[in-house]
Amino acid sequence: MYVIIGIRKTWHIGNIFVKKVIFVRAVEPIRDRKKINTMKNYLRGKNIRDYAMFVIGINIALRISDLLNLTWGNVLSEKENFKVVEIKEGKTGKKRNIKLNKSARKALEELLESLGSYDMDDYIFKSRQGNNSPITRQQALNILKEAAKAVGVKENVGTHSLRKTWGYHAWKAGFNPALIMETLNHSNLSITKRYLGIRQDDINDLYNSLNI
Repeated sequence: MYVIIGIRKTWHIGNIFVKKVIFVRAVEPIRDRKKINTMKNYLRGKNIRDYAMFVIGINIALRISDLLNLTWGNVLSEKENFKVVEIKEGKTGKKRNIKLNKSARKALEELLESLGSYDMDDYIFKSRQGNNSPITRQQALNILKEAAKAVGVKENVGTHSLRKTWGYHAWKAGFNPALIMETLNHSNLSITKRYLGIRQDDINDLYNSLNI
């Protein structure tokens, strides 16, 4: 699947304008759960921080900029127990409250165990460069693409794949699209529909599963 990212007027012949359309391959969710688990194992074996970024990203559905800006203070209480994550989205300015599920908590616990020490102001996905800064969006992209290629993920994977993967599997699990739309902070269902990356094989599964 390809999407249009821009239309540029390049030249005109008489009264006719010729436009150049720019297409890029759309970033997709990772649909195969076995591939997701293989990516988890691959990343855990290479770098526990990168593993945690992947697991938390596909479980809390934040945009990559908001995900990378999380600090330990966002997820831990003063007593160092996990708490509801309260953030204001960078893109929309909307507030979100996120309850960490078992998978996200487990990944964070593993990351915590790997750290010698930490402060509440420390970024969770901390860069090795500088005193306290998160990894960049480009670094996150490189990590995800390298892991996806290594384990044979067929989809075009990008940083947005984390959020899309959450949406796709929420839909496959039978959750109401309106609830998914609300969780992703989309303005309407048509955006959510495109986001889910529904393919013909998903429609075929629906036909096979629904017998009236």
